[in-house]
Amino acid sequence: MVTTTPQTQNNPIQSVLIVGNYCHDVLLHGGAVVAETLGGAASFISNVFSGLSVSFHLTAKVGLDFKYPVNYNPIVVPVSKTTVFHAYFDLGSNENAHQDRVLKRVESCDPINPSDLPDKRFEFGMAVGVGGEMLPETLEKMVDICDAVFVDIQALIRAFDESGTVKLVALKESGFYHLLPRLKFLKASSEEALFMDVEEVRQWCCVVVTHGKDGCEVYWKDGEMKIGPFGANQIDPTGAGDSFLGGFVGGLVHGLVVPDAALVGNFFGSLTVAQIGLPKFDLRMLQRVKDEVQRRKLHSTCYFEGRDNKLSFTKPPGHEEFHASLASTKLVSTCSIQECQRDLPRSPRTIEQVIAPSI
Repeated sequence: MVTTTPQTQNNPIQSVLIVGNYCHDVLLHGGAVVAETLGGAASFISNVFSGLSVSFHLTAKVGLDFKYPVNYNPIVVPVSKTTVFHAYFDLGSNENAHQDRVLKRVESCDPINPSDLPDKRFEFGMAVGVGGEMLPETLEKMVDICDAVFVDIQALIRAFDESGTVKLVALKESGFYHLLPRLKFLKASSEEALFMDVEEVRQWCCVVVTHGKDGCEVYWKDGEMKIGPFGANQIDPTGAGDSFLGGFVGGLVHGLVVPDAALVGNFFGSLTVAQIGLPKFDLRMLQRVKDEVQRRKLHSTCYFEGRDNKLSFTKPPGHEEFHASLASTKLVSTCSIQECQRDLPRSPRTIEQVIAPSI
């Protein structure tokens, strides 16, 4: 089942298609379960989109064991289980470590097939699989029905050994390489970027590399730029890259140019690492963010004099001021980290404990 969020009455936004399965995430520290939360890139991205009032369609699959209430119903596969990931935060130096953790896929739901996608056109498409659910033929249909497709490289290069531990393979060996010229953006973490030739890929599509607390870099055929970070007290890095991508695409949907949209991405990434699992955003803060984005859109429209330039890579005047205005919106938040964590949906087995950031 595919559902749509209502469009805003005064400023309708064309829909985004999100493709990627919901997951059950289990976070472990010291051999004990710290938290069990709703996971999957689709959940983090739709969470950001809801906060930014972005209309979207979601295609995701789960099994009958799916246990979290969601506003955007997935396709339920009776003969499959929901994808489950275990994230281990205390294995120290490990060759399989991804940032601060080791990920293991414990269960895997069915892949998303081309026939699962809706038969309509979208302005933006996002391929954001996390557990091997993206197929080359599904991505190919996405580029056929979406004007601009954004892909998280983890949907393309993740592989899994016999124990389910996440491995990464070279992009050229992934089975998706031939589709790169048809993509608009490819997002990767700094670790994932090592598995592709950025100089080669940037000739076909824009490459966005995230660097955690150091912000991100954007590479396109004719140039590159760094986008500043936002300070955060990291508790759980899970979903930070997904929230970044949600904020980035959300900014573009609202009419921002690429540098300003990337700031919105960095902003939501910084909010996500400060909470365990799916973050809860303060409503007053979100309203201020949306107000700042709309003011910035008007400024950029005047500067570029036309909608066709909305994907421009040029930093318009006032970019640093926009960064400062977004940073200031955090001050109005009345929802503490502890309160947000208490409100997260958890199973009876959850242990109320905070994961200390890895230094």
